[in-house]
Amino acid sequence: GTGPVGIVNNHVPVWRLDDTDETEQAATFLDDLYNRLFADPVLLGRWPWEGMEAGFAGYRDDDLAVIATPLDFYGVNYYNPQLVGPPGASSEAASDGLPLPADLPFSLHEIEGRERTDFGWPVVPEGLTEVLVGLKERYCDALPPVYVTENGASYADAPGGDGHVRDEHRTRYLFDHLAAVLDARDAGVDVRGYFHWSLLDNFEWAAGYSQRFGLVHVDYDTLVRTPKDSFEAYRDLIAAQRPD
Repeated sequence: GTGPVGIVNNHVPVWRLDDTDETEQAATFLDDLYNRLFADPVLLGRWPWEGMEAGFAGYRDDDLAVIATPLDFYGVNYYNPQLVGPPGASSEAASDGLPLPADLPFSLHEIEGRERTDFGWPVVPEGLTEVLVGLKERYCDALPPVYVTENGASYADAPGGDGHVRDEHRTRYLFDHLAAVLDARDAGVDVRGYFHWSLLDNFEWAAGYSQRFGLVHVDYDTLVRTPKDSFEAYRDLIAAQRPD
């Protein structure tokens, strides 16, 4: 027989730069794009806005019924919120580091006062709680059990003279985001698991080998693999949860 079947979506808390109508419209557009474009048809059997399907090539009237086939689980990838303003020049680059064109129906802005990863992404653990609780509030009983399927941070820590990789930033990031998952569970979200991105330093689609997300350091010249301090901390945390 088959195992559980589900999907994975990236989700992003959309924060507003100000209270103007223009920013409200921009934030609504980006929230639909980031958080509802796939989840609404899959979980609710409808599009985020009426008539959206008119722009789809080859759309058939029975497509939604297939798209809304019930899931066994729903996967969430989370990295950071986006601070959204009205259309115009963005002061924040896209998540891949590339500048955004100025003719979009929104602009992105820097979230100030936050530590940043080596990829330049702000570290906002409570945003993960916001995403998970928001899914529960929007989809209610239509939301199946949830897994956090991606969450992690890029830091360029390398082995020291003693062979250890001391990546305190990543360890703190990991534990703070695990705490955010527990906060969501306490709020009633049925979160069944957490998968850290990633086990090994690897090829990143948007950045090649320049960004290191792994709990294990990889020397790309020799392929020697060195568990980082974050690996050991996460291993010990998991081991402590095992029943006797």
